[in-house]
Amino acid sequence: MSIKKDNKFLHQVAIEQVINMFDLLPGVLFWIKDENHHFIHANQAFIEHQEVKRLSQIVGKSDFDFSPAHVAKQFMRDDDKIISGQSVTDRLEVNMTQTGDTAWYVTSKRPLLSKTGDIIGSYGITRHLQKQAMALSGFEAIKAPVDYIRAHYHNQFSIEQLANVAHLSISALERRFKKYLSKTPKQFINEVRLENARRLLIESNINISQVGDKVGFTDHSYFSKQFRLLFGELPSEFRKNHHKPI
Repeated sequence: MSIKKDNKFLHQVAIEQVINMFDLLPGVLFWIKDENHHFIHANQAFIEHQEVKRLSQIVGKSDFDFSPAHVAKQFMRDDDKIISGQSVTDRLEVNMTQTGDTAWYVTSKRPLLSKTGDIIGSYGITRHLQKQAMALSGFEAIKAPVDYIRAHYHNQFSIEQLANVAHLSISALERRFKKYLSKTPKQFINEVRLENARRLLIESNINISQVGDKVGFTDHSYFSKQFRLLFGELPSEFRKNHHKPI
């Protein structure tokens, strides 16, 4: 079948059928937003995650109705980037679980296009990191290094040390991380450190250079650069916008 015929066939498909497929994916939260950051659709897992009973309780609302202000602002900054044509792929981030605890999630987002090719909103999926990994046959191969990173991110350690923890060679460790988390061990370490830095910038009064030190960054300029790449603003800007006085 030619591409032209494929496209003609797809135009006959009711889009609701495709969207509803996301209800069949356990542990995957799926949503669609308009260009004003309002939810226009979400799958059942997302509805349950927000602890509401019906889709109608989500449609028309924004992240500010479901998340702490500093988290909602980060989501909206992401949305602005997506609407400008950028994308987010398998980014590690902290979110809230149904029990109110913090947990690690892996998130991807894309622009939503009209039939004429105009960007009219955004859509995305997020998966609970541990649940995602547990669903994969090789979870035990990365559980040990993932747990080690989460417990020791504030210390200095090499990829070789991490491989030893997992009883793998460095190359095998890197292959496992790419296969199951779609990122290298170094990328995962950096993102864990940066998420913890974001928490400290909000919850503590220690100065920014100390924040970098406490989460494992020995170079302040590198810490600031990586923070900006992940969150879209410098640590000083983030603290100014989101710090909770103690």
